[in-house]
Amino acid sequence: MKLTIIGTGYVGLVTGACFAEMGNTVTCVDIDARKVEGLKKGILPMYEPGLETLVANNYKNGRLQFCVSLNDPVAKSGVYFIAVGTPPEEDGSADLKYVLAVARDIGQHISEYTIVVNKSTVPVGTADKVNIAIRHELINRNITVEYAVISNPEFLKEGAAVEDFMRPDRVIVGTDSNRARNVMRDLYIPFMRNHERLLFMGVRDAEMSKYAGNAMLATKISFMNEIANLCERMGVDVENVRQGIGSDTRIGYSFIYPGAGYGGSCFPKDVKALIHMAKVNQFDPKVLNAVEERNEQQKRVLFDKIQQRFGNKISGLTLGVWGLAFKPGTDDMREASSVVLLRELISAGAKIKAYDPVAMPSARRELPGEWFKNDQLKMVDEQYSALEGSDAMVLMTEWKPFRHPDFDRIKRILKHPIIFDGRNLYDPTLLRAAGFEYSGIGR
Repeated sequence: MKLTIIGTGYVGLVTGACFAEMGNTVTCVDIDARKVEGLKKGILPMYEPGLETLVANNYKNGRLQFCVSLNDPVAKSGVYFIAVGTPPEEDGSADLKYVLAVARDIGQHISEYTIVVNKSTVPVGTADKVNIAIRHELINRNITVEYAVISNPEFLKEGAAVEDFMRPDRVIVGTDSNRARNVMRDLYIPFMRNHERLLFMGVRDAEMSKYAGNAMLATKISFMNEIANLCERMGVDVENVRQGIGSDTRIGYSFIYPGAGYGGSCFPKDVKALIHMAKVNQFDPKVLNAVEERNEQQKRVLFDKIQQRFGNKISGLTLGVWGLAFKPGTDDMREASSVVLLRELISAGAKIKAYDPVAMPSARRELPGEWFKNDQLKMVDEQYSALEGSDAMVLMTEWKPFRHPDFDRIKRILKHPIIFDGRNLYDPTLLRAAGFEYSGIGR
């Protein structure tokens, strides 16, 4: 099948590469000419395990192409996926200007039956707006073209996106068109040879499913962080509590790890957008408000612990930080808890030596330049170098190389054997027995 993907960000590039891997002919369109030329050379705009090889192989074999405009003949197809960004507005709502601009562009180019797929995370009712935008362009062109606007939200985890797409646990398609339903089934069946996992529903139902899913996962995280904070005040080890409740199959172990708060491009943005949708519809989202408030507070927990330990002596300290990305497996720094911690520490007069296996280039681009110029933040090229001469170690991202480090070495190179564990990776009993001061989340 010939497909056009508009947008070569995280969602668009993974979608295009994975469809191409299954034998489809895919054109990815992006108005950023520099990015397009980079993709043709195998230079990806983000880190995602397995994606670089997938893009390079399919581009080499001619199944995956890149261009900058729908005017390019290679961009013409019968199925257009909209996969552009929907950044949050100040009020938390999703900004649809890029989605609607693409819809108008599609309306200016289609000439035969076309399926327009909303792959971007968009609020309920967006398909109607896309439909109006396309219809307006067709009226301006004085032509009649049959088309269908459908919803096909993505459920990709950063760090495992290729695996998630190639082996989905479900694919949701929102449409009331039988013709579009048949096309989408043909497109996705190759990913489901074991058993079909396609869920067809109304367009608005599909749009809400994406937000509800992410909000549910964010709720589990904030709930567990709240329990962890209570455990700490009551002398309870939250790790034992986590295992105790996780063994209940109705709850499960996923997304109940206490930590320094969730981040990334999805959970924070989608919870805010869902809260905004509720308010627009005169509904008070008490649970969602609490989820967001807890997460914002949780991002300060490690700084509060450091401040409690060192009092007003933070100024002049050097802290060694392991991990900058909001989670392992990605270089994404958006809404990362590490950014909040760095800002608080640097504002208090501390200096930072940081290491991340993947996210340091992103950090250099996205963090304030004066932090680097003023030697308030230094990136190092090896994890133990971040601890050399540091007053304490702070763990922010649970990358695999951090999970079983050489604690004897850590103890030798730190000025003080102090570990602040923002992801509860380490056993506090063993570390304290080895002479460390240890502070985790709820431990």
